Amino acid sequence: MAQAAFEEIVEDFEFLEDWEDRYRYVIEQGKAMDPLDDALKVPATKVEGCASQVWLHPQIDDGVFHFEGESDAMIVRGLIAVLRKLYNGVPVTQVLSVDARAELERLGLNDHLSAQRSNGLRAMIERIREVAASA
Repeated sequence: MAQAAFEEIVEDFEFLEDWEDRYRYVIEQGKAMDPLDDALKVPATKVEGCASQVWLHPQIDDGVFHFEGESDAMIVRGLIAVLRKLYNGVPVTQVLSVDARAELERLGLNDHLSAQRSNGLRAMIERIREVAASA
């Protein structure tokens, strides 16, 4: 089961019939995020495998997973926002049981992202899973 914040995105997507509107919505989600502190944009937080610059800064507080992120591409920044709504607040012991692919499929993103964006999205999910697995 996805986080309530992610369920809101699913509901909003149901009302947006046009993919241009859905892209705008994803971009707006990214614009609404606070920027990642420049001090956190270091090689250790950079996600390899993305066509654009992407940094994820995961944190585990009292067994609960959270992360911040940033990208130099607007759509990717929006995808980070979507992933944050999927994963933030999940107990770290349950992060690996989140089926991100199935959840994102509910949005139809898999069919509407370029191959490079899809690869980058997979790389971000893998980074999240690696951090949770090592916690």
